[in-house]
Amino acid sequence: MSRKVFINLPVADLPAAKAFYVQLGFEINEQFTDDKGSCVVISEHIHVMLLTHEFFSGFTPRPLSNAHQATEVLVALSMDSREAVDEIVRRAQDAGGQANGEPQDHGFMYAHSFMDLDGHIWEPLFLDEAAMA
Repeated sequence: MSRKVFINLPVADLPAAKAFYVQLGFEINEQFTDDKGSCVVISEHIHVMLLTHEFFSGFTPRPLSNAHQATEVLVALSMDSREAVDEIVRRAQDAGGQANGEPQDHGFMYAHSFMDLDGHIWEPLFLDEAAMA
């Protein structure tokens, strides 16, 4: 069975969050989008649900963390090349996000990270399988 991943993220400003992810090159699935949430299609098997704070709070009795003040999760996302890693970090910065540290080059793996508008940390990475051997 093929599995899908749905990452649920609380966002302060849903229209701004949607625009941010569209600027990264992802699409919005309008079938699962309304004024409380939006589905961002990362790939066929990976989706991000951007949920307003109020709507997100309905799924958990625990308080929301402030991702600008504390790290809640690191979401790693494989990319096709080193250039693609650098490109998505650049797009994130152009869309109002922030680079998170410096690129990391481990020979077989190249990674960088960025924070979206709500402080959620994404870590795009490229694994060079030839260099892993």
